Amino acid sequence: MQDDEWSPTPVLLTVDLVILTLRENRLHVLLVERGEDPFRGMLALPGGFLNHDGEEILDAAHRELSEETALASGWVHLEQLAVYGESGRDPRGRVVSVAHLAIAPGLPDPVAGTDASDAAWVPAEGVLSGELGLAFDHRRIAADGIEHARTKLEFSSLATAFCGEEFTIAELQQVYEAVWGTELDTRNFYRKVQAVKGFIVPAGTDRRTTGGRPARLYRAGPRTALFPPLIRPAPSATEENTRGEEE
Repeated sequence: MQDDEWSPTPVLLTVDLVILTLRENRLHVLLVERGEDPFRGMLALPGGFLNHDGEEILDAAHRELSEETALASGWVHLEQLAVYGESGRDPRGRVVSVAHLAIAPGLPDPVAGTDASDAAWVPAEGVLSGELGLAFDHRRIAADGIEHARTKLEFSSLATAFCGEEFTIAELQQVYEAVWGTELDTRNFYRKVQAVKGFIVPAGTDRRTTGGRPARLYRAGPRTALFPPLIRPAPSATEENTRGEEE
């Protein structure tokens, strides 16, 4: 029988946000410059500790979205991504992060707040390539978030979260091309999108002029799971070699 009474290991809990949007038809991720130690001055994902032991994790994610970036969370797609809890990931002690993925169209220039010195949209390829050094294990979390979004575009209606309330099929194609990082055949894409009943629905008689003939406008439909799915094209040999060099 043990004489010493057992006590739980102290663990701190944070939320981190992988916030994605399209800017100039390129996928961007939001990064902040840390204003405090550890890793003062380094780029990181927005996030922070729970305010108190009664704060719900999802509420903390919404709060951090607003505090760190001054972005309104009411119209942002927000979902839990994964939990990261390896020992040694944070020099302050055993810290577990519940990461979330946030997506919205046309997000404005961010305004840093609380413990962030600056905030900016950064092209996703700069994060994935390792060109930008990120604090903690945030490059891994960002890469996981981007890959999660890429995969969900195949099997769900997540692509519409990157679009405005009304959009053209050409604009929807731009989402897939930006997130997947590859060009798609326009006719083939149009055929596949139209084959998924309920994925998108006509917005009405309104049409948008895009330089040529007017294009029909659509809205997100009621279907959230895509069948048949829109399978991502296999990467080219050049992309595979680049990925291998990054790893």
